[in-house]
Parts: sequence; structure tokens; C-alpha cells
Amino acid sequence: MKSAGFAALAFLTACAAQPLSSTGEAGPPVDRDTGFLNRTFAHAGEVRRYQVYLPAGYTRDRRWPVILSLHGAGERGTDGLLQTEVGLGSALRRHVERYPAIVVFPQVPPDLRWTGPGADIAMKALEQTEREFSTDPDRVSLTGLSMGGTGAWHVAYRNPDRFAALLVICARLVTAGEAVEPVVPSDAGVVFDALARRLKLTPVWIFHGDKDSIIPVDESRRMSEALRAAGAAVRYSELPGVDHNSWDAAYDSPEVAEWLLSQRRAPRAK
Repeated sequence: MKSAGFAALAFLTACAAQPLSSTGEAGPPVDRDTGFLNRTFAHAGEVRRYQVYLPAGYTRDRRWPVILSLHGAGERGTDGLLQTEVGLGSALRRHVERYPAIVVFPQVPPDLRWTGPGADIAMKALEQTEREFSTDPDRVSLTGLSMGGTGAWHVAYRNPDRFAALLVICARLVTAGEAVEPVVPSDAGVVFDALARRLKLTPVWIFHGDKDSIIPVDESRRMSEALRAAGAAVRYSELPGVDHNSWDAAYDSPEVAEWLLSQRRAPRAK
């Protein structure tokens, strides 16, 4: 569902300039535009549109934390915009001061999810953003809501050493019977245990409403228990009386924003 005034709120133009110095030579690159910036890349013969949020204080003389944000099923499309209207994108507009970070908003088309080829789209948007802007590779976090939460588990499983933290909201993990790639490979064992073993060194915060009528809250309960059993640093927030939309409470929380941006990727044994 589109929010009112979105077109006026989003920055729809992006450019990077190289101003001339007093000698007439090109100076260091400076980004003149910040806010929500349009970006594209080629993938599987198609142009994929996505958005990058650049904070107002962005300069290239420091490395910035990055958040990769995966949308839910309702924001699938090809416009490259809809995914910023729900969840973290909406919270950014309300609480811009809480998120001094670069945020990447990829979008999957209507026939895909974030598992399988959709995960490739997410990672390609992230990698292109890291090439274009000044980012801190040790402060890259991953978040997703609903279908995007499922995708966050899948992307993290495929890239266990990549992210400083995971914020996963009302995600489904058991996909048996659905015509989609599973969150973990079929030979990896029980999905909860396989994820916990793989991600035990990554801080995780899980949100879920206890009245969720779309995705059973037991999915998140079992995942948090498996992570605890594996010795992971996991936080679990179950929201009383809340149905499927537990993302507004999560992204509106100043504690969540502070937690996301304070995480740093732990050194991995070689």
C-alpha cells in the first residue's frame, strides 16, 4: 500500500560530481545528492531497479555502516520504489536522525522471492553500492520483514561471514510444500538447527507478533531457541497482541536503530 506524498518525499535523481579545484583540475568526488537515490544493474538479461538511501551527512572521507533491507511480498515489482514505502524506508523518513547509515533497498519482481535467484539480486545491489560509495565492510547488517525476513535467513546462510548483524522480522522458515528454494539446502538438516550452527557468531535480533495470522509465531520462537542452544548472541522480541505487522514497532525503536549501527563483524577463524 503506497503512502501519501511518497513522490514528494523520495529523491528520484542521483548523481556524483567531481568539482574543479582552484587550479582547474578535478578535485575529490563529492556526492551532491543524498536521500533516496535511484540505481540500476543488469541481472539475467534484465534491468533491476533499486534504491540507495544516502544520509544527509554523507562524505567520502569516512567509511559508513550499511544496512541491506529486504522487503515483503507486497512490495515486489519492477519500479524500484515500492520497497522503500514499507518498513525501514518508512522509518527513515520519520526518524532520519536515528539512521546515519547507507541503506540498500533491492526489489524482486513479482515472480520471485528472496531465496534462490532473489538472493543474487540482493547481493548484487549490495556489492554495487559498496563499489560506488564509501562503506565499512565490517559494519554491514542485514534485515528483512515477512518474505524479506525469510530471505534474510537465506542470504545470511549463504554468506555466513558477510554480515555484522541480522534483524529478522516475522519470518517463515519452514517452506515445505511451497514451490520456492528452501531457506537452507535440503541436505543441511532441520532448518532451525542448520541456521543456528551457521550463524552462531552473528548477533541476531528477532521480532514477531504473538497474534500473527500470516506466519506462525512459533517459527521465530523455535529459531531463537536454536540460536540460544548454539551459543549465539540472540535477542527475541515477541510483541503481545500484534498481528503480522511487527515491523513498524521494530524499525521505529531507537534501541533497534542503535543496536543495528553499533554491531561490528567479529573476526572469523581462518
